[in-house]
Amino acid sequence: MRQTESPFEMNRRDCLKALGAAVLTASSAGIAAAASSQPFYEASAFNAKAAKAACLAMMEKFGYPIPNILRGDDFWVCDFLQRDFARLGMGGVFWINEKGVYGENADARYQGEFKSRTFGYLGHEIFLLPGQALPEHRHIGGPEGYGPKMEAWQVRYGEVEFFGEYQRAGDETPIADLPKERRPWGFGEDWFKSRYVAKRTAKEGKLYALKDPESWHFQRAGASGAIVTEYATYHNHVEFSKPGMKFENWKA
Repeated sequence: MRQTESPFEMNRRDCLKALGAAVLTASSAGIAAAASSQPFYEASAFNAKAAKAACLAMMEKFGYPIPNILRGDDFWVCDFLQRDFARLGMGGVFWINEKGVYGENADARYQGEFKSRTFGYLGHEIFLLPGQALPEHRHIGGPEGYGPKMEAWQVRYGEVEFFGEYQRAGDETPIADLPKERRPWGFGEDWFKSRYVAKRTAKEGKLYALKDPESWHFQRAGASGAIVTEYATYHNHVEFSKPGMKFENWKA
């Protein structure tokens, strides 16, 4: 194993063993190239089956209980049309994303003072491979009349760096202070908006919350990957800072 190989690539490779990835003696650059092209892409099309297998391998490595829902279509993976899933992408499941009017919910028994008001809430699990990051994004009010999504995250397994525009938790530090090799994808580009970063681990159990509506943010997994539980208001609209990025997968 070469000394230049990063912890991110070493742990990413562990997840890829389940897929038969033959990159054991490659350099860090070679592993990154292999992970972004094989097995997650075939003839340039995104291989969702391989991406899901990598996520499941990570879950098994963490000892995360895998319910049947995560072996079906409710569990999804996304590369945001960037063709670099190992570096920029995610797996996820929406346990619930509920909206409605109090007085119209279920059998409409509720007739209290809030009966005409809307409600919305969400439960989401995020699965990030080693070193994998979400793209920078924000949640703004959508056409349905619901406000910007507000959210908080609890790292269940592994560790995560949370990036954002503002210092609100009190322990954020400037992204510019990170070593160049640790700065996130996109930093320094005209479209990149985040300025600060804070770290959370499963061991400490401390949540990180979005305090500013419509602010730009994203997260990146540590060297062992991460599984993150998200608590949030109803999710109805997302916007990405990088032009051309969408909540979709690349197709040949």
